[in-house]
Amino acid sequence: MRKRGDRRSWRLLAGWLLALAACLCIALPAFAADAPLRLEAGESSFALTGAIRYWHDADAKAGPEQAFARAQGDGFAPLPDGNPAFGFKTGAYWFHLPIENRQRDEPLWILVQEYALSDNLDLYLRYPDGRVEHTAGGDHVPFADRYIRYRHPNFRLDLPAGQRVELLLRVRSESSMQVPLMLYTPKAFAELMRDAQFSNGLYYGIVLALLCYNLVLWLMLRDASYFWYLLHTGAFGLVLFTLNGYGFEYLWPTSAWLADASIPLSICLALIGMQLFARSFLDLRTRWRTGDMVCLAVVAFFALLGVASTWLPYSVATPIASRAVLLGVAWIIVATVVMLRRGYLPARLFLIAWALFLTGTAAFTLLAFGLVPQNFWTQNGVQVGSAMELLLLSLALGRRYASLREENVRIVQETNEKLERGLVDRTRELRTTMAKLGEANVKLREYSRRDPLTGAYNRRHFREAFGQMLEARGEHARPAMLAMLLLDLDHFKRINDRYGHPAGDACLIHAARCIEAVARPHAGLVARFGGEEFVVVLACADAQEALQFAEAIRLRIHQTPVSHEGHAIHLSASIGIHTVPAGREAAQEDIIRIADEALYRAKDDGRNCVRHSIATA
Repeated sequence: MRKRGDRRSWRLLAGWLLALAACLCIALPAFAADAPLRLEAGESSFALTGAIRYWHDADAKAGPEQAFARAQGDGFAPLPDGNPAFGFKTGAYWFHLPIENRQRDEPLWILVQEYALSDNLDLYLRYPDGRVEHTAGGDHVPFADRYIRYRHPNFRLDLPAGQRVELLLRVRSESSMQVPLMLYTPKAFAELMRDAQFSNGLYYGIVLALLCYNLVLWLMLRDASYFWYLLHTGAFGLVLFTLNGYGFEYLWPTSAWLADASIPLSICLALIGMQLFARSFLDLRTRWRTGDMVCLAVVAFFALLGVASTWLPYSVATPIASRAVLLGVAWIIVATVVMLRRGYLPARLFLIAWALFLTGTAAFTLLAFGLVPQNFWTQNGVQVGSAMELLLLSLALGRRYASLREENVRIVQETNEKLERGLVDRTRELRTTMAKLGEANVKLREYSRRDPLTGAYNRRHFREAFGQMLEARGEHARPAMLAMLLLDLDHFKRINDRYGHPAGDACLIHAARCIEAVARPHAGLVARFGGEEFVVVLACADAQEALQFAEAIRLRIHQTPVSHEGHAIHLSASIGIHTVPAGREAAQEDIIRIADEALYRAKDDGRNCVRHSIATA
């Protein structure tokens, strides 16, 4: 009987233990859900992804009181697979986490949402005494309102040691719903900012270096491919500048509309640059007409989408633009493969570059739609892929230019060989060509005597012609004098500095025309002597007539302003004159020197005047 009673007692005890275990299993999730995140000593940063819980308020009508009550009733759930990216969703997302700070020397913490494009964030902190503190953030709140001027939204958290503080964050945005939350001490956050500035500065430094390098090449070569590469590089740099939060920080810190519209607009501009660059690089216009038409159609689509994104809701325009990135790059890869199959060798490196870019862009786009977890590669894949793509495209442009140059050399060699083989049959054509070449040489000789900018004679021809004029003079020559006018435009450097060198060139051309208009009826020799200086040699009866010629030139220049790009530029000139009577020997250099001295007296006397030399040759 005693053994049977002991068995009954053991069975009863086992039943109680099983019931207690079942109650603990039921109560454990609720207990775990309310378990705070403990900030233990020695730790300076905490990722909240594994501990925080969320609730999707589809109607976005709930307030903080309702959210706190729902959190107490276990109405929040853990992040799905620990992934804080939900894709493009409507409504509001609430995130709840109790925090217990066990670091007595660190009462101040910084909460950072490591995603720059969320529209509205509302942070509520509930303390044990029931007090609730509210702070707003996001790119629909002026940038200056952020606790720390940093590209990612951030909040100050006062967490007294040993107290349980409830963190409640409401996020509502038309952008991709990504809420990677980190908690930092001020020192750890300062180190984060330093590292982030270095890595992003390195990327944008690469982009800027490539822009400058290829800008110089475009200015030198005038190859359209370099221009479209510059457009693609600059526009895509703007895309990442915006995605990383720098656009809101530096360019439009108070404009919520620009913060939203800049994303689809910059994406469309970058895609237009991509397509036009690929079209030019692959030479689709001549090598594949069908592909060229498709490329132009894609460009037209992105142009229309860019215009439409100025009035379409952000939640509509941005997902379309994000998906279009993959389609646009995929089309470029298809066109590149077609050109490779047609034997266009420069497309090899081009294909590798766009494949890397597509890989990085695909990772970033899939993250935006919540299809892949957030990690270093999905978050930074677009920067890594685009940096490699830009470098390889720059190399591909160089290879393409070298290939075109080699092809040109080959064509020239083949042409020479054909000319040599057909020399006998083409003798008559050669004679005709030689005759044309003779005419060209005559024109070339004439051009060699002229200043290429103003069309006046150059200094070399002037010296030759002036020497002949001095030798041809006799004692009884008529007219009795030969006058040299040395003219200098006043304050010409100011014109270049104020209006630019193109305006200065226009002024030089205008001055030459004014001088020729006065001197040509009198068979004068007009030449550009150097810089803004001109020289005129005239035959005249006496010194008074030479002064009249010079004054006529000065007045014509002074009274007719130069019109350039909407500006009326007034000119003046200082003129020095030296006259040589017939029959008197005079060296060319002495005449120029004395006229130059007279010119300097005109400048010293206030400019815009005429002065005759005192000395005689």
